[in-house]
Amino acid sequence: MFFTRVPLPSLPELVPEDQRRASAYWPLVGAAVGAAVAGVWAVSATLFPPGVAVGLALAAGLLLTGALHEDGFADVCDGFGGGTTRDRVLEIMRDSRIGAFGAIGLVMLLGLKWQAMAALPPALLPAAVIAAHALSRGAAVAMMVVLPYARTDASRARPIVGHPGARLIGVAITALMPLLLLPPPARLAGLVVVAGIWGLCFLWFRHRLGGYTGDCLGALQQLGEIGMLLAVLAQA
Repeated sequence: MFFTRVPLPSLPELVPEDQRRASAYWPLVGAAVGAAVAGVWAVSATLFPPGVAVGLALAAGLLLTGALHEDGFADVCDGFGGGTTRDRVLEIMRDSRIGAFGAIGLVMLLGLKWQAMAALPPALLPAAVIAAHALSRGAAVAMMVVLPYARTDASRARPIVGHPGARLIGVAITALMPLLLLPPPARLAGLVVVAGIWGLCFLWFRHRLGGYTGDCLGALQQLGEIGMLLAVLAQA
């Protein structure tokens, strides 16, 4: 699976059409990851204090995804924080080493997630986590629709959605359906916050890079996820 470390049979050759078809399932994969995180939290909460249970749930999510999106977020922090030109930003983001901006960003990001999840009412936490993972990945697909790919190399993050149609309707449905698990005020707040984050990222990526990269998608997913959690917490 593109967004996880789950071992699955691989195709002999991955062609663009395969990637286009798979894009409709990204929010569904997100919902599955969110459900796994929520499941680990539910079990851990019966054995440990809330903070420990949340920490174990976050660790499970990182192991399941290989910290793919967190890595992209850190690269964006380093690139946008240390680069003054488009080419320099892209060069820094390609560097596998983490810098000061990336380290600080990751500490803030994971700390906010930890605190937000620990503060959520137990009755709301599973739904909030599932919705956050699904909607944030749907936002990443939407970004690929409206912006060009910023690099010239081949990448799985290149535009793969193709022409709008039934596939994008499927993305929207799978991204939005988990919101129905939440109370209406939290549902609306989460949707508004994630839409706002998406809009700011769109303007930011377009201004600095003229498009997006895979790291940009990871950063958007992480920001959307924490934004959703904070929005639900504010309405709890």
